[in-house]
Amino acid sequence: MLSSSCPILMKNEPVEVVFGAIVEQAVDDTLSALGENPKQAIYRHLKIIYGINKEDIPNKIEDFASAIEQTFGSVAKLIEIKIIEQLHSQYEDFCFAPKNQELDFVEYIMNLQNRLDLKA
Repeated sequence: MLSSSCPILMKNEPVEVVFGAIVEQAVDDTLSALGENPKQAIYRHLKIIYGINKEDIPNKIEDFASAIEQTFGSVAKLIEIKIIEQLHSQYEDFCFAPKNQELDFVEYIMNLQNRLDLKA
């Protein structure tokens, strides 16, 4: 587990619930930078085209990443990096070294979940 300074460990909620909320908030904050109307349009697009509701994103991170990559192409990497930055601000003592020397959004999330003992 991460140190007691980690916000997820200071909550009374189950770790999975808090982590999901933090991922959802990181996505929301990142998309908010685009403006409220574009953010809502992206959420509608995710729901209609990919069947991903906003609250499902933490549990469907691979599907979310794929949808964002298909929708935005190379710009998706910038969105993913901003989400990672938001998450890193919550888990500053989590260090991640990509296997291929290339930052991978899904790999980052999975490694963070593993570090928090959320996945086997």
